[in-house]
Amino acid sequence: MSGRFDPNEADRRWQARWAEEHCFVADTASSKPKAYVLEMFPYPSGRLHVGHARNYTMGDVLARYRRMQGFEVLHPMGWDAFGMPAENAAMERGVHPEGWTRANIEAMREQLKRLGFAFDWSREIATCDPEYYGHEQALFLDFYDAGLVYRKESEVNWDPVDQTVLANEQVIDGKGWRSGAPVERRKLSQWFLKITDFADELLDGLAELDKWPEKVKLMQENWIGRSDGLRFRFKAAAEGASANYPWAEAALERSPQIEVFTTRPDTIFGASFVAVAADHPLAQAVAATNPDAAAFVAECRAGGTSAAEIETQEKRGFFTNVEANHPLDPDWRLPVWIANFVLMEYGTGAIFGVPAHDQRDFEFATKYDLPIRRVVARPDQDKDTPIGDEAEPGEGVIVNSRFLDGLSVEEAQDAVIRKAEEQGWGQREIAYRLRDWGVSRQRYWGTPIPMIHCERCGPVGVPREQLPVVLPTDVTFDIPGNPLDRAEEWRRTACPSCGGEALRETDTFDTFVDSSWYFIRFASEPIDKPFDRAEAEQWLPVGQYIGGVEHAILHLLYARFWTRALKRIGKLSVDEPFEGLFTQGMVTHETYRGVDGRWLGPDEVRKDATGKLIDAAGAPVERGRVEKMSKSKRNVVDSDTIADRYGADAARWFLLSDSPPERDLEWSEGGIEGAARFVQRVWRLANAAAGEGEDADLDRKRHRTIAGVTDSLEGLQFNKAVAQLYEFVSAIEKAKPSASRGEAVRALVKLVAPMVPHLAEECWAALGGAGLVVDAEWPTFDPAMLIEEQVTLAVQVNGKLRDTVTAPRGADRAALEALALSSDNVQRQLAGASPRKIIVVPDRLVNIVA
Repeated sequence: MSGRFDPNEADRRWQARWAEEHCFVADTASSKPKAYVLEMFPYPSGRLHVGHARNYTMGDVLARYRRMQGFEVLHPMGWDAFGMPAENAAMERGVHPEGWTRANIEAMREQLKRLGFAFDWSREIATCDPEYYGHEQALFLDFYDAGLVYRKESEVNWDPVDQTVLANEQVIDGKGWRSGAPVERRKLSQWFLKITDFADELLDGLAELDKWPEKVKLMQENWIGRSDGLRFRFKAAAEGASANYPWAEAALERSPQIEVFTTRPDTIFGASFVAVAADHPLAQAVAATNPDAAAFVAECRAGGTSAAEIETQEKRGFFTNVEANHPLDPDWRLPVWIANFVLMEYGTGAIFGVPAHDQRDFEFATKYDLPIRRVVARPDQDKDTPIGDEAEPGEGVIVNSRFLDGLSVEEAQDAVIRKAEEQGWGQREIAYRLRDWGVSRQRYWGTPIPMIHCERCGPVGVPREQLPVVLPTDVTFDIPGNPLDRAEEWRRTACPSCGGEALRETDTFDTFVDSSWYFIRFASEPIDKPFDRAEAEQWLPVGQYIGGVEHAILHLLYARFWTRALKRIGKLSVDEPFEGLFTQGMVTHETYRGVDGRWLGPDEVRKDATGKLIDAAGAPVERGRVEKMSKSKRNVVDSDTIADRYGADAARWFLLSDSPPERDLEWSEGGIEGAARFVQRVWRLANAAAGEGEDADLDRKRHRTIAGVTDSLEGLQFNKAVAQLYEFVSAIEKAKPSASRGEAVRALVKLVAPMVPHLAEECWAALGGAGLVVDAEWPTFDPAMLIEEQVTLAVQVNGKLRDTVTAPRGADRAALEALALSSDNVQRQLAGASPRKIIVVPDRLVNIVA
């Protein structure tokens, strides 16, 4: 076998062979040690580009490597198939979401197969399959029966044109991202999962995840946000004569005390106002009789609810003519305002403002000319140091705070909490930033929430024997709002408890629910239940999970919660879903714009004779920034195009090379062409004559390369493995024909097999290897061959480096002293004098003290 390696022919042939022999079908009954490798499953949006392929290539290398190490490997693939993009496509193109989704799955599945990924396709799932989401509905009902689910009114972002709830990230400048309509805050009844019941578990469990990136653990820790603080009450009073402010009197009747929670009780003497949310009972009472207050409350409700929006919007308020008595000074009253930056959803819906040490409070106080009083000072400040143009962090010692003066922040916090508890106006409390998980979405393309609403019985779970509750297909998207609200035949049903007329829940699950347990279903797929515990626990937790850092908080936190909730109700004994986590970098590409401002794809741009960028019509093209590949900027490179042009292995090799896997990788034609040349170099080595005799240097290089590549793959340092293999190929090419060269080539083929598997199979066959290389054992190395025979030692004179010398490893002290003293540089430093002392560190250095 000779000539050039034909990647397209080899790709098809070996992929067919792997499928025929069921190479990647995981056997739970196997006696081998088990390894579960999983990449975050994709949303079927249409086409895969090479940015997606990088993620799956990394997981595939690890899965193939573990297989060659003797593990029984589970490496499945599926589709996170529900979500808004399918509904948007339905509205924009007049197609059904399911048809659009299924077509995309078919296309993307073929793209994944084209790249030769070692997936167990027998376990493929799509979250839009009733066979999947019916089991999800059953688990939700299990949680409901266990008291982990409840329903309550909650504030949402409401698009009045599209008639739907928007996620915070879908609200742009206070308007719906699709309709452009001003977003309203609206209260809707929503289903919630009690993730806050697991807050301590989720936080404490992070300490055990020693194979997770520290940055991801920190992000989750901050999201959970456990803090020690003080919950206390301000006593409210009307300012001046209540007859002048009837709304204030009404507010006092409704809310005689204002409860707040603070993590900074040490700053209580810096308070200059109290602010309540627009939906706070006090605000509601004022708005009921004061038209100006009612108008302001309505304005607040029209704003967004995201933390980012609240931080950036202008801080505005309405003075209620109610005052709050300072708990540590009965003669001190603080004005009570309704403020647009306070939300009922967070804490108690009320705060006390400390403008000197909180930027939101500073902006508010500056606007309304409220006092700004320093109560914390750094060592270079004192109590009279003025506050500048923005709030200062509250770090240092307490000042202007009466009995707290001179205390550290921590000491002052404890002192205030003790006094609050002694005097009965507050108590120490641990609070969390984490909120219960609202899983209701007012959309069609999602898992129907399996609840029935009966006027007599209230919410009732759908009986298990009636699952799955399947989405109706005869719906239209030509009218704004949730199509399920209009599916009368589907919606009307009988109450499971009393048999009377009832209505199905028309909300569907947040798609994060679908991805919170799919990894368990991959491990065990019985027909009659979500999973078999004994079978699932043979694979769980996932040994290595790979995906983007953008999922560091919500997806990973919800999956951790779901796993722990299943343990609590006796369905699993596993605490954590993912033992190891790796977050890969993005693939980037230049962006291009035509003269009309339209984004152009790389295939629409070329260089003219002078090297300038032009489009197909010859018009000039503006070169933009290098950015993450995205459809919106059209700077994507289709994976099929690259595989067809260069072969799957060249694409895989390039995606693993050059850049550390946790960092971004810039796509370049030069890079992929270099990868294609490497493929041919390996092919030529496999077809070259081996020869006879030994080559000790090449043998040593083989053992060191095996050790280095093994270590690199264990650490997921794929680019280092690639660099080591480039070096090994060069060494083999330079070596003369010998038996050692033949051994080196056979080792090379095994080492590259996880990365360029089609080439490796072709080479293995050319070398006469038994069976498939995918089934071959990973090469081993002799530790003795890793030891360098020669070492380089530093030679110092009076502690300063003056020369280096090479000596046999383990040379004795006398030999090293003689070698160091023979150095011309050393002799010049000594200038004929005898050394007073010579210090020898074997195999490392010689220090001559003159």
